[in-house]
Amino acid sequence: MTESNPYLLIVVFLAAAALFAVAPLIAAYFWARWFSPGKPGPDKNAVYECGLESKGDAWMQFRSEYYLYGIIFLIFDVETIFLLPFAVAFTGLPAGAFAAMLVFLLLLVEGLVWAWRKGVLTWI
Repeated sequence: MTESNPYLLIVVFLAAAALFAVAPLIAAYFWARWFSPGKPGPDKNAVYECGLESKGDAWMQFRSEYYLYGIIFLIFDVETIFLLPFAVAFTGLPAGAFAAMLVFLLLLVEGLVWAWRKGVLTWI
């Protein structure tokens, strides 16, 4: 009896993962090719937003504070993702894990205080 290659299972899983990712894209391409209307008209190519025609130029500059506001929101959003597993396993963790989480929270609070003092959180 011959032994099978131990990497064969990995190759099969990689092929299945690639097929799982690519098959919906191929199916969507053929679906659009066979079932979508072939001739786009002016109504189909019109810009649509809330049922109103857009007026003016869509390209406008935003202040950099708006981007910083968004980045700070993402930082604190990720903080909640890190805090949830800690809160679930809180009773089974040693004191070192609690100290590490306190350091993590203190660093985030320090960043919040820095942003507040810099005026990043003012929305004007």
